[in-house]
Amino acid sequence: MRISIDFDKCSGHARCVARAPELFDVDDDGNSFVLVDEVDEADVEDAHKAVDVCPERAISVHED
Repeated sequence: MRISIDFDKCSGHARCVARAPELFDVDDDGNSFVLVDEVDEADVEDAHKAVDVCPERAISVHED
């Protein structure tokens, strides 16, 4: 599974970072970004919860 962020939608609320710091971080400009290329099985639930908490619906998960 992969995660992506639509940077045109992301407003930098960083709720994804608060929910799943092992998967997301924020750069110096306040933009969230994904830390991993592939989500470990142990982090799948957190990835889906990060999608749910994003107020802009900027995060997508892609099943491989």
